[in-house]
Amino acid sequence: MALRIFNTLSDEKEIFSPLTPGKVRMYVCGVTVYDSAHLGHCRFLLTFDVIFRYLRFSGYDVTYARNFTDVDDKIIKRANDEGVSCAAITDRYITEFNRDGAALELLAPTVEPRATQHITEIIAIIRQLEAKGLAYSVDGDVYYAVGGFASYGKLSGKKIDELEAGARVEVDERKRSPLDFALWKSSKPGEPTWESPWGPGRPGWHIECSAMSTKYLGQPFDIHGGGRDLIFPHHENEIAQSEGASGQPLARYWIHNGFLNINQEKMSKSLGNFFTIREILESFDATALRHYFLSSHYRSPMDFSKDGLEEASKATDRIYETLDRISRVGGAVKSSAPPEPSMIDAFRQEMDDDFNTPRALALIFDEVRALNRLLDEKKHNGLEPRAAGVRSMCDTLGLLHNGYFERKKERWLSKSMLTREQIEKRIAERELARQAKNWGEADRIRNDLAASGAIIEDTPGGAVWKVK
Repeated sequence: MALRIFNTLSDEKEIFSPLTPGKVRMYVCGVTVYDSAHLGHCRFLLTFDVIFRYLRFSGYDVTYARNFTDVDDKIIKRANDEGVSCAAITDRYITEFNRDGAALELLAPTVEPRATQHITEIIAIIRQLEAKGLAYSVDGDVYYAVGGFASYGKLSGKKIDELEAGARVEVDERKRSPLDFALWKSSKPGEPTWESPWGPGRPGWHIECSAMSTKYLGQPFDIHGGGRDLIFPHHENEIAQSEGASGQPLARYWIHNGFLNINQEKMSKSLGNFFTIREILESFDATALRHYFLSSHYRSPMDFSKDGLEEASKATDRIYETLDRISRVGGAVKSSAPPEPSMIDAFRQEMDDDFNTPRALALIFDEVRALNRLLDEKKHNGLEPRAAGVRSMCDTLGLLHNGYFERKKERWLSKSMLTREQIEKRIAERELARQAKNWGEADRIRNDLAASGAIIEDTPGGAVWKVK
């Protein structure tokens, strides 16, 4: 089965066929770095991380660009409020974003451009638009003439006459149309500025992504992605700018993830109804958080729930516990066995259907249940190819990482009255009691630790403990 992607541009699933066989060029709109990243950002980051991983799993050589917007009204306001430079704000939150990305175990994009490093490219596109009559300057500001781009609205399905009818009355009277948007903004006190043919100023938001995407990926490129909230006006305006300047399509496939809601409202900083990524990772593992998001199809809206995240955490535990059980079987299992081909074929079939991660997870858990039955019945023959299949599927989804149980222990210990040393001392005392055949004392120690949340398991290699 060929990979089929839901293309926002056509409003239907299409067979994916990259411009260059075997190679994929993908651009995803990144974050505006004026504050901490929240779970709404987390959803798009994980969505496109999985798409990136799956394209590579499918054998494609992927060039993945994800930008930072590091000049913006919100950044300027934050800098002025704190009495620092815009660079100080953006450097702070890019550093924080990278720390969150590492905690989420995101694969690094091929390139992560910053808007402020591409002023030359931005000015060049604006000058092309001027030459084609699609941009005009007024008092140092430059606007895009929406009415000059005949296919404006083709991504969002919006009509120019309807948009104009619904435009607010309080518009800038210097603009030819209320829909015209800023490509370049003249300098104002307290704002960062760059020299340009129209005087000192700074770029508009939309033109930044046009410049960065086409510089690193060419035009057209294969995939452009982002959250649904970017379809209009941001991505619509990107199309108008890039295609108006070059006469070529910008991207062939447009992928948009659904909103993340809190109590049926979109999670956003402006509404104040958000959790930062860092706050959530203080209580939940990054792998469980990834599992939680992948349990819904990327295009579907989600209503965030800590109860749901708790269930995802327990489900993630089951995967790791099963693989851990298999690793302790010993010589009966060949650890180098390749994955069971039928499992990988089934996984591809689900993921090829517009990256259907809920169905892919269902396959994983069907196999986890089957593996546990075989382990319970001590039927080890042929176990490892199936376990290797689970590992391969989990790894492709970004769910397989070393140290999962240790991270869980560390989070638990940070809130527990016990220390690691105290637990290990009690386990040693229990072992001495067992050697002395003092079964009552050994059971008492086990039960005391269990009551505190530390579960002892006896393995061929000795007693180990895990979090309840």
